[in-house]
Amino acid sequence: MNKIKQTLAAVVAGTALYGCAHAGVSETAAPFNEDSDKEAIEAVLTAYETALNNADVEAVMALYADDGVFMPQFSPSQAGREAVRAVYGHVFNAIVLKVTFDIEEVQVVSPNWAFARTNSAGTVTVKATGETGPEANQELFVFQRTDGADWKIARYAFSSTNPPR
Repeated sequence: MNKIKQTLAAVVAGTALYGCAHAGVSETAAPFNEDSDKEAIEAVLTAYETALNNADVEAVMALYADDGVFMPQFSPSQAGREAVRAVYGHVFNAIVLKVTFDIEEVQVVSPNWAFARTNSAGTVTVKATGETGPEANQELFVFQRTDGADWKIARYAFSSTNPPR
C-alpha cells in the first residue's frame, strides 16, 4: 500500500508541476532562442528605465503582463493591471525618479519564462518638498513570454541599497 501511495503522490506532483510550468503558455509560442530572448528582455528593461524616468504610467503598463505583480519594498504586493497601474500613478504623483539601470544578469529558463537581476542608481525628488536625494536599488524581474511572443514583466520586486540615514 505504501508503494501505491508513493506512486500516486509522484503522479500528482508531476501533474501539478506540469500545470505550473505550462500555465499561460501559448501553443504558438515563439521559438526558443536564448540570445535573441536576452536581447528582447534587455530592451524591456531599457524601456522600463525610460518609463520610470518619464513618470509614464502607460509606458510602464505596456511592459507588464496582464496578471503582473509589483512588489515594492515596505508595501503590499499589487497584483493585476488595475492595481499595478494605480500604484505607479501614486508613485509618479509623489516622486520624480532619475535612475540608470545596470543589467547584471538575464537568465532565460524556458521558452516562456526568464528572470533578470539589475541594480539601479540615481536620484529621487519628493514633489511635496522638492527634496532630492540618492536612489539606489537592487531589482529582480520575472518575465513571461505572452501569446504575442513579447516578453512582459510578470513579477517585479526591489529593495533599497542606499545606506541607512
